[in-house]
This record gives sequence, C-alpha cells and structure tokens, in this order.
Amino acid sequence: MSHSKMEVRLLFPTREIAEEYYRQLVYLACRTCYSEQKPEEIWQRIRDGKVRDEKMEQLITKVVQSGHHSTIEHIVFSFSISGVSRTLTHQLVRHRIGVAFDQQSQRYVQFKNTDDIFVEPDTIAENSEAHAVFEELRQKSAEAYQRLVELGIPAEDARFIFPQAVTTNLIMTVNLRELIHMCGLRLCTLAQWEIRRLFKRIRKEVMAVSPFFGRMLVPHCVHEGFCNELNNMDWHCKIRPPLHLAQEVFEKWRKGELVERNPQS
Repeated sequence: MSHSKMEVRLLFPTREIAEEYYRQLVYLACRTCYSEQKPEEIWQRIRDGKVRDEKMEQLITKVVQSGHHSTIEHIVFSFSISGVSRTLTHQLVRHRIGVAFDQQSQRYVQFKNTDDIFVEPDTIAENSEAHAVFEELRQKSAEAYQRLVELGIPAEDARFIFPQAVTTNLIMTVNLRELIHMCGLRLCTLAQWEIRRLFKRIRKEVMAVSPFFGRMLVPHCVHEGFCNELNNMDWHCKIRPPLHLAQEVFEKWRKGELVERNPQS
C-alpha cells in the first residue's frame, strides 16, 4: 500500500532489436574465442542465416555455464524506473561494475506536490495504528519541506527534511552479465521486499523481449545449485538446499553411502 506506484519499463532494446541482434552478438563473442575465422566473417555467416538459432543458444548456454561471462557483456538493457523509495536506490547503486545510473536530483528539482512522493510498506499500511504514525510523519515532513521552500531555503537544503520513504526516478543501463548478478542477489527470497519487487518486474520486462536471456535472471542459488545465505540454514526457502546440506549429501555420495531407491517399491 504505497502512496506512489512503482513503474518499470524496458526502454532498450525493443523485441525486434533483441531478436535481430542480441543472441547473435553473444554468439559472435563466444564463437570468436574458438574459431580461426575473423569476427566479421562469423558475423556475415550469422547475418546470412547460416547459423541456426538453436545452435547459437546451445553454444551460448555452454559458454555461460562454463563461467566465460565476458561474452554476455556485449549486450545491454536500459530501464526507466519510477516511484521507488530512496531506501531502494541506496541498495541499488551499490552495484557499480557494468551498470550506469542517472537519478532524479533533489537538489535541482523542487517538489511542488508532496502528497504522492512517499512509499509506505505493506506492514505499516495494513496496521491501522502504525499507518497513523507513518501518515503523521509523512504529512509533517511534506509540510516542513514546503514551508522551508516558501521561506527561501534552497531545495538542496530543504530536502534534508525528507525521510528515506520519499520516492525517486532513475534510468538504469546494465549489461547482461551484471544484470544476472544483480538478479541473483535481488530475486532471492531473503532480499528486501521493495528491491525484490523491482527485479521481478525487470525480469518480466526482459522476458517480454528475449525469453532466452530472461530465463537467466534467477536467484543465484539456481545457478549455483545450493543456497549460501546464512539466514536460510533452516531451509525455510526450498528453492535450493543450504550449502551445508548439499555438502553432506556429496560426502555421503563420495563414500558410497547413498542408496538408490526404486520408485516402484
């Protein structure tokens, strides 16, 4: 229940551009590493339709699974993100390699309508008493900001009154390698709820233009085969087993202690 609605839109690429160039570019990067041909020669074969889509996807999958991830740095995705809290963006901008951000300035933007620029967590909104406390603070901070501006205080100083719940807008451009890393952390069920919601929408946007690459955007445990989150030692999230359980199973297999069960018995 937020005063501001999160919106996420993939600006680039379009589905047409992704279908025509993205898989092909990554395949080119992969193939260049293992071919005597020049990159332009490989590219011409691709453009001439001499390389099937299935063959491209097979090589890309094999190379990415082997850990050769520089090959997927050649394609990028640009997103418009709005109506998210500064709490979220404080987490988001910690990602630095392979990603660029440009964010709405509180210094140069003077907010005239402060009614709809706050994000309220569901845990607060669904508790009437907690909501009243939140709403009182929200209203006071909004009124204080407007009053400071009226008194001639620069927006860059009046903004000091805002809580972290205040919303912001930004554009984010990220290469696929970093996007996979970001989704690996932020799609985890233990991630903070707002940023997890953001990355679920980001994944949905990518899936709409490129299902092949969109399927790579999953919690990191899916790629790794186990969960290394300390807060999941009790295995309450069942996506993948905790590392210590996976290691126990491996040790039993190594010692020949695992017994294969007959599903018919």
